[in-house]
Amino acid sequence: MSLQAKLDAFKAEFETTKPRAAIEIMHRATAELIESGATKHAKKAGEVAPSFSLKDPEGTVVDSSDLLRRGPLIVSFYRGVWCPYCNMELQALEAAKLEFERRGASLVAISPQTAPNSRRSVRQNGLSFPILSDVKGDIGAAFGVRFKLPDYLVELYKQFKNDLPTFNDDPSWTLPMPARYIIGQDGVILYSEVNPDYTRRPDPEDMIPFLQSSEVRA
Repeated sequence: MSLQAKLDAFKAEFETTKPRAAIEIMHRATAELIESGATKHAKKAGEVAPSFSLKDPEGTVVDSSDLLRRGPLIVSFYRGVWCPYCNMELQALEAAKLEFERRGASLVAISPQTAPNSRRSVRQNGLSFPILSDVKGDIGAAFGVRFKLPDYLVELYKQFKNDLPTFNDDPSWTLPMPARYIIGQDGVILYSEVNPDYTRRPDPEDMIPFLQSSEVRA
């Protein structure tokens, strides 16, 4: 079953367990984010990717330039441990990780959440790649994927106990849009997928042809 099929099945079941008014609020927020054209500001294939130096859950600094010396770099922007759609995506990326490594690629996720929450994400999803802490969402902003939640969605998140200021140690109520990038060794983005609808995610295998093309160029 494809990742999207799994997400669709989860969404259908999830929406039967929540009040209709809450579902309509979530749909409204997604529709408004789409209509805002937020993805126009995101980094795209052919552009130079922002460099980053971020800590993994154990406090070790991971530098994008070091990873790129080894080969192409896959970056997934991750909303947080509280998001089931994101967790399902991480699990799919983990399942594809061996194929990425066979093509010389490294894989990292980037999240605004705190290190303890990232450790929880790694543990619960059985990950062998790191979730890097994007303190205050600065790298998400540099990639053009960070956005501010509307006030009415903030109130709903509070009802659901999704306390982002605590999860992220940041009062801003901002998140990254789900995004996936492949960065070539020259720092140029080979592949970009940014979706303002957090319930839509491409299969990790969709990236394989772009890794193969980078091998040809190398």
